[in-house]
Amino acid sequence: MWTTKQLRIAVLITFFSPVIVRHLIENNPISGTSCYQILNAKPLAWFSNRVDAPAANLAEDYSSRPDRINSSTERLHWLDTWDHMKHLTNISTGLPHATEAIKDARTAWENLTATVQNATSPGIEKGRLCPYSVHGMNASKSEGGHFTMDIPCGLVAGSSITVIGTPGSLSGNFWIDLVGTALPGEPEKPIMLRYNVRLTGDKFAEGPVIVQNAFTASNGWGYEDRCPSSNSNNATQVDDLERCNSILGREEKSIMNSTHHTGPKQGGKPSTYFPFKQGYLAITTLRIALEGIHMTVDGKHITSFAYRAGSEPWFGTQVRISGEFKLASAIASGLPTSEHLENSLDLEMLKSSPILDGKDLDLVIGIFSTANNFKRRMAIRRTWMQYDAVRNGTVAVRFFVGLHTNLMVNKELRNEARTYGDIQVLPFIDYYSLITWKTLAICIYGTSAVSAKYLMKTDDDSFVRVHEIYSSVKQLNVSNGLLYGRINSDSGPHRNNESKWYISPEEWPEEKYPPWAHGPGYVVSEDIARTINIWYKTNRLKMFKLEDVAMGIWVDEMKKGGLPVKYETDERIYTDGCKEGYTVAHYQESRNMLCMWETLLRTNQAMCCN
Repeated sequence: MWTTKQLRIAVLITFFSPVIVRHLIENNPISGTSCYQILNAKPLAWFSNRVDAPAANLAEDYSSRPDRINSSTERLHWLDTWDHMKHLTNISTGLPHATEAIKDARTAWENLTATVQNATSPGIEKGRLCPYSVHGMNASKSEGGHFTMDIPCGLVAGSSITVIGTPGSLSGNFWIDLVGTALPGEPEKPIMLRYNVRLTGDKFAEGPVIVQNAFTASNGWGYEDRCPSSNSNNATQVDDLERCNSILGREEKSIMNSTHHTGPKQGGKPSTYFPFKQGYLAITTLRIALEGIHMTVDGKHITSFAYRAGSEPWFGTQVRISGEFKLASAIASGLPTSEHLENSLDLEMLKSSPILDGKDLDLVIGIFSTANNFKRRMAIRRTWMQYDAVRNGTVAVRFFVGLHTNLMVNKELRNEARTYGDIQVLPFIDYYSLITWKTLAICIYGTSAVSAKYLMKTDDDSFVRVHEIYSSVKQLNVSNGLLYGRINSDSGPHRNNESKWYISPEEWPEEKYPPWAHGPGYVVSEDIARTINIWYKTNRLKMFKLEDVAMGIWVDEMKKGGLPVKYETDERIYTDGCKEGYTVAHYQESRNMLCMWETLLRTNQAMCCN
């Protein structure tokens, strides 16, 4: 049992660590400044844009966008694609929540423009709106007996929620819910994760057990992940971590330094390890990662839970703690927030190069990003967007971002878009099921807003060696019918309805897909993108909710129509991480990107920084 002194130290560390970390982050941003930036940084200069007023006909035509800026006719480049997406409702078949996403985005846009109009200082805000952390003082007990803590601007990879408290003495059963934003047309909010600790067991387990699950109003509760359990599903991993740590249920003598978390001896049986015990303080942390949510107790990894369909972390709104649990503190940290512009000494070099009217681009790179992923976008601006081809305007890089349901996030997004000039805001709420609309948006942008010979799609957690991609595509000397990437010619749909990539027989009845290129990085020629744009305008474009497969389906239709298609695979595009010699490395955190970029500058070698 902990002594009073040990408990006091633990509580002091818990309360003061976030304050210290936040101070360090605000004064030394994690996104950092590389040696390249120090040598090339320009003096801080402010470009004072006047506020944009909403379109007068917004209520009549949602897909219109504001073009008037306080009697000025300054062009809003961050809404260039928006202009061309007026007919999305005509291609919503097959995409869950599509119609509602447009309707809800209209509400979000009207709230944003009303706030901008009423602002006393309508220019770009220099301070943060979304907080980096929310502390225990914000946790409150509701009428239903739950402790709740609101998450202001959602969650992103790297966010964490720490709960400090003690299971009660009667049963000690409690659960922690991560609650999301209600999906359109659904009466109840989804539960991204229920972390249910049953110290007295249940009908399936005599001893203590952790049960993890997720809930949506349309599908109800999914299958349970139980720990400990003999289920073969526990053998699979999430972000290279065990779904259930094998130490759970092991005899006490085989586990060091965990005597205060062992079950009592009964009938002479040896006690076994379990991370929670009635009457004992536990420090529990849920960490948001790329593939799922990981739980540690007192610093030890216990379980991992893979994201389910409809459980996107960027729409997280609340932490809820229920059951017999005496809460001491709750802290959410690593929350999405933008940089203080006043601290951005490299601001000028991070701004996108303007595209002159009538200029033909060699390559447009469209990056999928969600509204509150501020940190990832900043990491890309400081790394591979600094390639010479990008800086001199030969290659244009743009983030494609849908609106968020949260007003603060949308205000931050607007500030960011107007500051850096590299964001295309799209007229729908950014549900994962609608990412194919982003693929369409890239095709529209690269053939209607600007003119490019080739168009590339990638993600905001991908590191792209722009020079290698650009050179490889040019050397092919294929100007028409090109699909370049990591080509998959032998795959079929996931039929497990719990999978994030589940496809029903109604959506795709065949056993195989046509050839397609994996989403972290692929390139199409201008004629393919233009045909997709034409099909969209003429209501002939068939939607499919997996965007990379959708591109393969569209290209296959063009091939059937007589287009000679060149499928060019690049094995250096790594979809599950990084390997030396990469052209694209997926699943890279911001700090990895900064390290990889500095390594490239120093050694001219494509090395990983995992």
